[in-house]
Amino acid sequence: MFKGIANLASMLKSAQQVGAKMRQLNDQLQGKRAIGSAGGGLVEIELNGLLEVSRCSIDPTLIEQGDRELLEDLLLAAMNQAIAKGRQLHVEAMREITGGLELPGVQEAIEKFAGMGPAGGDPQPPG
Repeated sequence: MFKGIANLASMLKSAQQVGAKMRQLNDQLQGKRAIGSAGGGLVEIELNGLLEVSRCSIDPTLIEQGDRELLEDLLLAAMNQAIAKGRQLHVEAMREITGGLELPGVQEAIEKFAGMGPAGGDPQPPG
């Protein structure tokens, strides 16, 4: 009976440690930045590591052209690039937190979140 209580206490302590690491991860990611750009830098989107948009920059000459479709396409391209970079920040931070531990399912979850193929391949476009 007492052995079961000791195991439960150990599990609770581990859960608290994981929770503290996750809070640390969120704080760390909030301070990181990922920038996506399109049109040779005419459009830039900046995100933090939590994938929250912090800045959008559009070159005034692009607006003066009045080509709404081009502007929309460039915004989407810059946003998708920034998101891919932001996800990579998240993946790197998760690998740091797990300390390289090979936990069942963790690598697959990281790859799925990052939109990557197995073994850290190139990001895959959303399907």
